Amino acid sequence: MSDTAEPSIWATYNAAQSDRAVRPLCLEVIELAGPGNGRTAIDLGCGLGRETDALLGAGWRTHAVDWEEGTRANLTASTAREHRERLTIQIAGFAELADLPGADLVYSGYSLPYIAPEDFARLWGVLRAALRPGAWCAVNLLGDRDSYAQTETGTYTFLPEPEARALFDGMELVKFEVEDRDGNAFGGPKHWHLYNVIARLPE
Repeated sequence: MSDTAEPSIWATYNAAQSDRAVRPLCLEVIELAGPGNGRTAIDLGCGLGRETDALLGAGWRTHAVDWEEGTRANLTASTAREHRERLTIQIAGFAELADLPGADLVYSGYSLPYIAPEDFARLWGVLRAALRPGAWCAVNLLGDRDSYAQTETGTYTFLPEPEARALFDGMELVKFEVEDRDGNAFGGPKHWHLYNVIARLPE
């Protein structure tokens, strides 16, 4: 992106995230999975890196993936010096992402649904293929009653609950929490229909 280019909505969103707390779903899966001890985690759609930092702080070797060009500079600046040797960064759009390293934990907070359904289906296959035996997976997904489904059908992925649950076939569903509520997003008021999921692949 040139110095004069208008920043994307995601770059603007990321820039506003520096002071927010680490997302509860990330903290929950870190606690469930235990100390990283050099195991590999993936932060898929890492944004400004708040959850990347939490994974590194818990001892995980962390592979951070995002499509924004400024991600590398943001993460390099924010990551504690003693953690940098355990951080790898991949700049890639989700629609083009072909593979991921093998991982013992994959976290994706509020990012997976923001691609077209056909790209989501392929990306989910890439994510599942990266999970090692016993790996943890923690993701936020959008349900079909989310208000964005009225304007972004075909652009984002909205799942009825049975289809969301089916994504985790063959895994232990440790948590499947449904939120169906009015609230706020970065762009203003909206109705949220969310699935907050933690699952684990058998050993």
